Amino acid sequence: MGKVTVIGIGPGSLLDMTERARMAIAEAEVIVGYHTYIELIEPLTKGKEIIGTGMKQEVERCKAAVEAALTKKVVVISSGDAGVYGMAGLVLELLLNLSKSQRPAFDVISGVSAVNAAASILGAPLMHDFAVISLSDLLTPWDLIIKRVETAAQADFVIALYNPKSHKRVENIREVQKIILKYRKGSTPVGIVTGASRSNESKVITTLERFIDEEINMFSLVIIGNSTTYVKESYMITPRGYKNL
Repeated sequence: MGKVTVIGIGPGSLLDMTERARMAIAEAEVIVGYHTYIELIEPLTKGKEIIGTGMKQEVERCKAAVEAALTKKVVVISSGDAGVYGMAGLVLELLLNLSKSQRPAFDVISGVSAVNAAASILGAPLMHDFAVISLSDLLTPWDLIIKRVETAAQADFVIALYNPKSHKRVENIREVQKIILKYRKGSTPVGIVTGASRSNESKVITTLERFIDEEINMFSLVIIGNSTTYVKESYMITPRGYKNL
C-alpha cells in the first residue's frame, strides 16, 4: 500500500516552501499537480513520475493521484496552502469513499498561503480579524459570494479577495466594490499584490474608490482594509489595538 501526501508549495518561490514539503517531494515517486505549479518546483522533481493536468481538471487529477497511491508514494501539490482553496479536501473526499482496507496512507503538509504572502509584502494589513473570500463563481453561486462580501463588509472585517478578476469575470469586482462602499469610506486603503514571491511580483497600495482602475488578474490578491486600516510610508497597517504607541 502506498501513500498520498497533499502539500502546499507556497506562493511561488522555492525559498517560501517548508522543509516538510521539500522532504515529502524528495521521498515521493509520483508528483501530481497543475502544470504551472509543477513548473514552479521543477528543480525538485527530477527523476519523478509526473502527472500534470490543466485548469478545470482537478477531479481527474486527484483521482489519478489516489489510484497511483494504491501502490506508490504520491505527492499532490497546491500553490499556497493545500487546505486553502487547494487539493486537500478533494483528495480526502475521494479517499474516504474507499473502504478502509483499500485506502492508502494520507497526510497534509501546510504551506504559506497567498494571503499571508501578500500581507507580508504590503506590511501588516491582517493584524486584526479578517475574511478571505474567493470571487470565482465556478464552484460557488455568485449570489452566495455577494452575500458573504456584504456580511464581511458590514462586520468591518479586513477582506482578502482571491481570484478577484479574470477575462470572463470583469464586472464582478465592480459589484463587490459598490457593496463595500456602502459600509466603508472611499479612502479606505486597498493593497493589490500580483505574483507574490514570483519573478513578476508587483505591489500597489491604493483606495477603495480607485482600486478597480489598477491592473488586477487571476494571479492578484486584493486586501481591503477595515475602518482602522491606514497607510504610512508605503506600508499598509491594520492596528491590533495596542495602546501607548
